[in-house]
Amino acid sequence: MNVESELRESDHFATITDLWLSRTTEPYISLMTSFFPGEHTGDNIAQEMRGALADWDLKEDQQVCVTTDNASNMIKALEVNGWTRLQCFGHRLHLAIENAVKGDNRISRATGVCKKLVCHFSHSWKKRVALEQAQKHLNLPVHGLITECQTRWSRVLMINRILEQQKALHEVLSEDRNTRHLILGHQDPDVLESVSKALGSLLEFTAALSGEDYVSVSHIKPILNLFNTTILAPEEGDTDMTKSLKKKMLYMNSKYEERVTQELLDVASFVDPRYKTQYISVNDIPIIKARLVSEMKTMEHKPKIMHSVECTRVEEVSPPVVGGGPPPTKKAKKSLASFFKISTASATVPIDPTAVIEAELSAYMQSSTIDNEEDPLLWWRTHKVNFPRLSNMARKYLPPALPQRLFSASGNIVSCERSCLKPDMVNKLVFLAKNL
Repeated sequence: MNVESELRESDHFATITDLWLSRTTEPYISLMTSFFPGEHTGDNIAQEMRGALADWDLKEDQQVCVTTDNASNMIKALEVNGWTRLQCFGHRLHLAIENAVKGDNRISRATGVCKKLVCHFSHSWKKRVALEQAQKHLNLPVHGLITECQTRWSRVLMINRILEQQKALHEVLSEDRNTRHLILGHQDPDVLESVSKALGSLLEFTAALSGEDYVSVSHIKPILNLFNTTILAPEEGDTDMTKSLKKKMLYMNSKYEERVTQELLDVASFVDPRYKTQYISVNDIPIIKARLVSEMKTMEHKPKIMHSVECTRVEEVSPPVVGGGPPPTKKAKKSLASFFKISTASATVPIDPTAVIEAELSAYMQSSTIDNEEDPLLWWRTHKVNFPRLSNMARKYLPPALPQRLFSASGNIVSCERSCLKPDMVNKLVFLAKNL
């Protein structure tokens, strides 16, 4: 597989970038799968990102957007380069949750007790055995406690497991006066229930948005709409704390209100046959259509690379064969239809390319949407013949997501046993891990 040649032949591309430190505290910046050490200033990042594109012979004007977190140096780097930035939705969701629970002493106390419980049982095998016996005695599922990880979605999992095993934990802890202080207080279960109800339903989205083999950028507007109308909407029976948490997390809407970001998300949603104009404002639909028509007209005038060669049939007149052999082939007579073909070709009227593009766009909008579980890229592969110009727009705006799983792979490669790996070797190993 020649990755470089495939990238060179692509019309458009999207990138994702982030910063990380190895186990030996060497600083790295990752752009797709290119790693290079250096100080993490905005100007340095901008320069290195330009260099990475040049190394792969990628043109900046073909880059649709760059997905990053909210680090100030990353934001500055994209401003220096003049590139379109798209905030990582998973990272933004994580920040929304952290900001919602921050500052509430009741939540801090309840989650603090949960962390101490998990820590206590993880360091005492006797307590784990006693917990298992209590679970069997109370007919509870024999499950271990879950440790929270700040960079992953595990706080809600930890809370749910504590609530599930509350009776068993109380039975084990109450037998020892040295551990009775770890028993949940009278208001802690209610607080944990409120937090679990507000945040639990968001777990599914982090898993769905972390895929790398399917489109996820066109999901952003539908998910924001789902948050506002269903997931984070107040429900009957919600506690005041649950309602407050949901309201605080809806500040995510303001983070995608920039005009450039809105247009990018609208175009991605438009060319996704699952959604089309469903989540686009009525006033913005003409703007999106005009943008697509303009871009398709621009692509029409670009030189095209022909991947196949037309075959032309050539007839030769053979001289008469002397001294035997097959007789010469008689010249075929012209049919009556051939005369009409000539006259039709001469009367061909030039077609307005704008009219053709608009007709293709109208035909696409009139076609039925597909099921949400279907793959839009597979649909476009099948309907490319019907919408040849619009399919190029789908290739541009519906790239598969590049999640931060790449950086987890980097951390697994630069393990404790391999902490002395040089940056160049890390670059090669990560590249092979993600492309073989």
